[in-house]
Amino acid sequence: MKTYTLQDQTHAFIEASPQKFYFNGEWHASEKTIDVIDPATASVITQVSLSQPEDVANAIGSAESAFKSWGKTEPSERAGLLRKLAELIRRDLPILAELESIDVGKPIGEAEGFDIPFAAECFEYFAGVAEDTEYEVDLGLELTDSHTAKIPYGVSAFVFPWNFPFCLCAWGIAPALAAGNTIVVKPASETPLSTLYLAKLIEEAGFPAGVANVLPGAGSVAGEALISDPRIKLMSFTGSTEVGRHIGEVCGRNLVPAKLELGGKGAAIVCSDADVDAAVEGLSGALLFNAGQVCCTASRWYVHESVYDEFVSKAKAHFESIKLGRGLDTDSQMGPICTQKQMAKILECVAEAQADGAEVICGGKRPMTGELSQGFYFEPTLLAGDDSNKWAQEEIFGPVTFLIKFSDEEEVVERANRNQYGLANSVWTQDLAKAKTIAHELVSGNSWINAHNVFEYGLHYGACNQSGCGGGVNSRATFEGYLRQMSVAARR
Repeated sequence: MKTYTLQDQTHAFIEASPQKFYFNGEWHASEKTIDVIDPATASVITQVSLSQPEDVANAIGSAESAFKSWGKTEPSERAGLLRKLAELIRRDLPILAELESIDVGKPIGEAEGFDIPFAAECFEYFAGVAEDTEYEVDLGLELTDSHTAKIPYGVSAFVFPWNFPFCLCAWGIAPALAAGNTIVVKPASETPLSTLYLAKLIEEAGFPAGVANVLPGAGSVAGEALISDPRIKLMSFTGSTEVGRHIGEVCGRNLVPAKLELGGKGAAIVCSDADVDAAVEGLSGALLFNAGQVCCTASRWYVHESVYDEFVSKAKAHFESIKLGRGLDTDSQMGPICTQKQMAKILECVAEAQADGAEVICGGKRPMTGELSQGFYFEPTLLAGDDSNKWAQEEIFGPVTFLIKFSDEEEVVERANRNQYGLANSVWTQDLAKAKTIAHELVSGNSWINAHNVFEYGLHYGACNQSGCGGGVNSRATFEGYLRQMSVAARR
């Protein structure tokens, strides 16, 4: 085992405790702070200042003032700053990956290979979209000389979760900034470090004061102040369905459009003619990525009875081979759960599933001896049983999946669609025509074939039902969602 050594710059960043927050182009501190915990050891990494309602109000005011000029800048100017930011992210990729690894708990390879570089690509992608967009579209009507003008909303507010703090932040703010909006961001207070570092890079890139503001804070304090302020013109939230409902209600009272990216309980349908080895590898990799703390992962595995025993045997062997360890240990394949609270919830969910008749094929507990017992680790877990079990239908948000045997492909689609969520499903079969048919019948924002968790810029990622509303991410349609449309007409 080789332990990764933190960069000197990473040490310098976390040792500046308490961390300050950023608005109106300046760094501010608060008397109230929170400990940032390393989930691998349960030790304190650093402290972060918690913004208060007055800080949020001031940040919104600065964003509102900055919008007067930012909203009128040429798309090419905004694109240039976004590309500069992407360049700085790539320059400091090792530092950002280390911060993400120690803060969230994920293996350093995941952060280096996905989270940080994919976020940099996001800023570049939307820079290009901003330059390619036609902002005045002639309507070609008979009675009027008319066009549609596409105009940024103004102050856009963002509340992000703790599982992918850097990447999800990029997915949200890149299109908003590219479209000419100003932003106020509240990262999760549990995992704020990489987002605060991003604020440093935003400052270095030369974004005007007030255009981008980052304020960690408690959801019940700073979060409520942000979502309730009538000066915000667009709201974006990524997180649980329960909190999303609350934010939607608050924004509804203020008639503020709300973009809600919420939870999921993805289904994977493994057909009788599936490549079992590929399905086991693909679904296991998707489920155990980021210790299962991925809203779009498949955590309901419907497996045809003819391949069920083979599939279960190979999945069990795969799960039991996974090496748990600190994100900074280079041979770790899965890190800890991000928070103690979430680890406790997963334990409770598995116990309730068992009480309701589920079989634990492997895992189902946390390590209780050795170094791993100090952190928030949870073993990769296979449950099996009937899909009437509560935890075959509710999101657990951990390295836990529920295996369900089926015999009829038409019936299993109907069973999969009974779930309240609608985020991402997958179909596993060597018959491409059949795969497309099933993929279209599954109710979700995303249907993947012989793969799960597939992301590419230009490929729209959205949701339906209890998994969200108000748009999606990663596509041209996302960018268009940050522009309001105005009809401009003169009678001929």
